[in-house]
Amino acid sequence: MSTELKYLALTAMLTASLWIPYVVSQVMTNGFLQPPNYIDPAQRPVPLWGQRADRVYLNAVETFAPFAALVILVQLTGKADAMTAFWAQSFFWLRVAHAVVYWAGWPYIRTVIFTLGYVAVIGLFVELMK
Repeated sequence: MSTELKYLALTAMLTASLWIPYVVSQVMTNGFLQPPNYIDPAQRPVPLWGQRADRVYLNAVETFAPFAALVILVQLTGKADAMTAFWAQSFFWLRVAHAVVYWAGWPYIRTVIFTLGYVAVIGLFVELMK
């Protein structure tokens, strides 16, 4: 398996797992779901860290598709090289850092990390277009 596909798989698992802290927050705050909760889709209140956990998950889902599409296109076109591997690795580790920083509520650094993740996506796109 190429480095790019390995980091695509890791990013997929990270993204697929980021719902867990939000659900933990829900259960810790409100208890387990009851039958009426399945009928009424309104979100139950959670503390700020739980709200941030929800946003971490949604943000990861939103950024996954462009990254995945570019990694797959890099593979299909045979353009994988050291730079595409670098950008794929960078994207994954920046997403890990973004999750931690967002959960912690640290201001400013979250925006820098998110922007660097976008730079990694641009890097993959540039390498693909060469």
